[in-house]
Amino acid sequence: MSEDMNQVEATIFQVGVKVKGKVIKVEEKHVLVSVENSKLDGIIPISELSSLHVEKAEDVVSDLDELELEVIKVEEEALILSKRKIDAEKAWDDLEKKFESGEIFEAEIKDVVKGGLVVDLGVRGFVPASLVEDHFVEDFSDYKGKTLTFKIVELDKEKNRLILSHRAVVEEEKIRQKQSLLESLQPGQVLEGTIQRITDFGAFVDIGGIDGLVHISQLSHQHVEKPSDVVEEGQKVNVKVLSVDRDKDRISLSIKETLPGPWTNISEKAPKGSILEGTVKRLISYGAFVEVFPGVEGLVHISQISHKHIGTPHEVLKEGQTVQVKVLDVNEEQQRLSLSIKELQEREQAAPADYELPEESKGFQLGEVIGDKLKNLKN
Repeated sequence: MSEDMNQVEATIFQVGVKVKGKVIKVEEKHVLVSVENSKLDGIIPISELSSLHVEKAEDVVSDLDELELEVIKVEEEALILSKRKIDAEKAWDDLEKKFESGEIFEAEIKDVVKGGLVVDLGVRGFVPASLVEDHFVEDFSDYKGKTLTFKIVELDKEKNRLILSHRAVVEEEKIRQKQSLLESLQPGQVLEGTIQRITDFGAFVDIGGIDGLVHISQLSHQHVEKPSDVVEEGQKVNVKVLSVDRDKDRISLSIKETLPGPWTNISEKAPKGSILEGTVKRLISYGAFVEVFPGVEGLVHISQISHKHIGTPHEVLKEGQTVQVKVLDVNEEQQRLSLSIKELQEREQAAPADYELPEESKGFQLGEVIGDKLKNLKN
């Protein structure tokens, strides 16, 4: 009678039939289940538990788990079942929808293999090394067990091929952040950034997913010959937004405008009456400009260059010359400094001419001598 019943059930539960089962025992290499509406035992070989390689059955299922299964073989004493086939069938339908819509989803990295990463989505998903990040990664060993976001970039059910990309998600997010940042940026904002690249004409600064250019003229209040003289890659800097061109994705930044200007507190550094050393920077018709601090030039008017009368400053000064100057007046608000060179020079006194009186005039008043001379001239 029992054999007859088994034969009947073997006829009902043909290969491909879907059944429900409850886990009653987990062995190392297979799982025993009780099959709903059947007196036959159900056996799930470890190879049919998952689309991925499984070392131990207990890594996939536990006692009393209720599973949807497919019959892959009918034996007299048992049904050989597959969890993998049901999972894959459900997975492909879901994955096709995700692929068509471009949906982003999360998945755990199950394994690290040569050439990339493996995830379990009901079917085996592969992430090539080049599609993991938007930068080079030398060692992927730390990725196992991590949960990352993915997009499907290639799907072929017939070939059981599923290619995923985390890099695509990262790049799309950066584009969204860039657009959002561009929309929010306004001239005058001060932000923190990182020097990304240095060129001959300036430095590119990352201000949160987008680069802006600090032109060489905006690196410092002082004259800069080479940007690398004042900044270096990786350096954290504060920058002020000068302009934003959203159509061309161009941002002009300034480091100089976040720094104290050379004229800040100039009244304290160069008070009226103080004596400073400076360098003649420019000679003009009405005077000379002398740099007394980096970026701070004061005017020595031509009248303050020398006690002697001079036609042009070039007569006594030359560019690059070091001179001592006295501060005559300082105006921090208007950034003006009046200087004098002659105030520090001694006035050359003209020596009085010696006048030797004639021998015969000694003892007489000078007026008398002059009077006599005049008389002689009349005669």
